[in-house]
Amino acid sequence: MARAGEAFRPPQYYYEKMDNTQLGSAEVAIDKARSAALYKRPTKAFQDALAGGGAGLRVLGLKGATPVEGGLPVVIDGKLVGAIGLSGDTSEHDGQCAAAGLAALK
Repeated sequence: MARAGEAFRPPQYYYEKMDNTQLGSAEVAIDKARSAALYKRPTKAFQDALAGGGAGLRVLGLKGATPVEGGLPVVIDGKLVGAIGLSGDTSEHDGQCAAAGLAALK
């Protein structure tokens, strides 16, 4: 499992990877966090839109949108302050782990 975080003002990044995690998950975790932060929504929203087909295929044209569950924005008092991205297991499990991490922040 790899996890990444992104925060604003000034930009700060956090990254951590378990020893046996595939290297590709490192990039995906960062992409998920960045996508959740850029669009202020869970990356699962993009995954669901894309799965719906039709107009949902427009997601493919959104620069920086990662349509794979596991990225969540961090919103405090209605303000976006960062994002969490996880990768290394199924996208469903990545999403569950990201939600647990977000819950731990509150």
